[in-house]
Amino acid sequence: MTSGAARFRRLSLGELALRLAVALLGTLLLLLLGLPLLSLLVRVPAGELLGRLRDPIVVEALRLSLITSTASTLAIVLLGLPVAYLLATSEFRGKRLLEVLIALPMVLPPTVAGVALLTAFGRTGLAGGALGALGVELPFSTLGVVVAQMFVAAPFFIGATSAGLAEVDRRYLDASATLRAAPVRTFFRVMLPLALPSLLAGAAMGWARALGEFGATITFAGNMPGVTQTMPLAVYIALQTDVEAAIALSVVLLLVSLAVLLSVRLAPSGFTALGVRAGFSDR
Repeated sequence: MTSGAARFRRLSLGELALRLAVALLGTLLLLLLGLPLLSLLVRVPAGELLGRLRDPIVVEALRLSLITSTASTLAIVLLGLPVAYLLATSEFRGKRLLEVLIALPMVLPPTVAGVALLTAFGRTGLAGGALGALGVELPFSTLGVVVAQMFVAAPFFIGATSAGLAEVDRRYLDASATLRAAPVRTFFRVMLPLALPSLLAGAAMGWARALGEFGATITFAGNMPGVTQTMPLAVYIALQTDVEAAIALSVVLLLVSLAVLLSVRLAPSGFTALGVRAGFSDR
């Protein structure tokens, strides 16, 4: 009798039933998640997909999506890094409330997010008058698209970066302080390199979320080709008149998102230790 058969006989009926149930439920979940994605990929031949990518409307929507999502991600990194550092290193009254407010856009319905942006930055919004006096009009503009994307994508970057900064081993920071390094130098030479994988992962997830943003964008910025019509909005419009075009555009977004997630999962993190050593060695 083989060892596998002997082990099978040792399993009780309850354990066997549990394993079968787990396998069945796991298979059902994988089918739920994977089947819709697979159906998109097999629906569009590669030649047709390339042909759709040469459509001027698709090119313009893709160009606008890449520009706005990249701009919003850069702005999120610039504005969110200090906030992530504060949350990771400090305890203060109202910290939990601040964390909830930052995470709220992740669970807020997209149309509600768009309405909130309108009431805040619209012409009659809380900050609309001040922005208008400066000659800045966010609604129904490309800049409005960037703001909408920042609103929904910022929690992804701040959450991942804050967690990465909080997990940095205090021994490295103490060693830097022992060498009389200034706090700013310690942050950029020690803490940031160690947390860099989390920062990059947060930035990539934020970029992907910005690229796929729909509800807040169409509510706050509208759907004007060449100005505010990003790829998700182009998919929505195409779905009403040309289903095959909508599917092709969806495949493009799917492949981009897949590439981002794979890059996050497969990116090497060993270079962070090199960055820390370099920070000490060049003193």
